[in-house]
Amino acid sequence: MKKILVVGSVGIDDIETPSGKVEGVPGGSAVYFSLAASMFSAVNIVGVAGSDFPRDIIDFMQTRGIDTKGLEIVDGQKTFRWSGRYHDDMDNRDTLLTELNVLETFKPKLPEEYKNSEILFLANIKPDLQLEVLDMLNRPELVISDTMNFWIYNDPSKVAQVIRKSDVFIINDSELLLMTGENNFLAAADRILEECSLLKALIVKLGKFGIYATDGKEEFFLPAFPLRQVADPTGAGDSFAGGFAGYLAKSGDFTFQNMKTACVYGSITASYSVNDFSIEGLKDFDVEDIHEEFEQFKKLTSF
Repeated sequence: MKKILVVGSVGIDDIETPSGKVEGVPGGSAVYFSLAASMFSAVNIVGVAGSDFPRDIIDFMQTRGIDTKGLEIVDGQKTFRWSGRYHDDMDNRDTLLTELNVLETFKPKLPEEYKNSEILFLANIKPDLQLEVLDMLNRPELVISDTMNFWIYNDPSKVAQVIRKSDVFIINDSELLLMTGENNFLAAADRILEECSLLKALIVKLGKFGIYATDGKEEFFLPAFPLRQVADPTGAGDSFAGGFAGYLAKSGDFTFQNMKTACVYGSITASYSVNDFSIEGLKDFDVEDIHEEFEQFKKLTSF
């Protein structure tokens, strides 16, 4: 089994969806990712939080095989805070509040043993920091990166540098169009692969429509895991990435064929996440249930 390192945000969220409203709940890309990945593999997490971040959540993460030595707690300071309200279709949301707090001056600090991690997930923090982390590691076998529209608008050249140093790049369709100026995500994917020739795979998140993945030679479409109800889509993308990376870490196989299987497990972990608010859907899981859902997915998508 390969070691996974995730570097990303740790946050406190206020979330309102058509299903309800919660305030002061744990969030952040590194938290969602690590809980999803821990369904398959051990995870090292690097991030920063204030003293207001719930200690019981950190304790719970440790029970799931998540090493939190790299999680810095700044006494007397506040954790990154985000508030959002989702529209009725759950595809769109309004950001009501963003307070960077300790994240504004975050400088990743890697414990020495983390530097030998075989798989690195660079969540959507500043691209400058993503590049710094890459320089700290001792040649990871697989680098997976993510970004968001804020960095695409404000630092596109650094985002491009991160992609060129990655093996797998994960992005949603609207961000991909923004990055390339194309109006079709398939054409946009082709353009990214042309400009970043060392990428082993580009994975495009299509929201409720699923996932598109390509290595430039082969293409793969996967529908979202079917759900009758979605409570909260916050963190779904990071939960997908966690399941994707966790399965790759467990299998040790980084071929594109195996990445297609990893996409299925990523979709399943994302379905756990959206079933409840915040990280509640990721707290309880059964490995046998996950494998049964994988077999169900195969039946639903074969013909």
